[in-house]
Amino acid sequence: MTPNTGPTGAAEAPDSGSSAFAADLLRGHTDTIVLGVLRGGDSYGYEIHKAIREATGGDYEIKEATLYAAFRRLTKDGLIEPYWGDETQGGRRKYYRITDAGRAVYGSNVTAWIATRRIIDSLLDVKER
Repeated sequence: MTPNTGPTGAAEAPDSGSSAFAADLLRGHTDTIVLGVLRGGDSYGYEIHKAIREATGGDYEIKEATLYAAFRRLTKDGLIEPYWGDETQGGRRKYYRITDAGRAVYGSNVTAWIATRRIIDSLLDVKER
């Protein structure tokens, strides 16, 4: 079975089997992942995309449509704020910054993830590797 891969060969979308399970798990945490990247500082779409790819050693690459849907959702919910950069060269970039509400949601989601991971590890009898 071959997972769906993008131009870089990284997993993008679920296929079936274990790669689909992992992709679905990651996709369910897209908003928290984006908030986590923005905790490190304001950033724009491509830079966030690159940070996520590099953080996984190239194993996961978020689709552009998924990323921009997350930006719209997080902006609508007041968890991030967009603003236009003032680049002196090239096209204008829309930057995003995390809000205090975004930081609170990020912390809550990470706490929930740690608790959930512990429960699933127990149910699946998974030991630290």
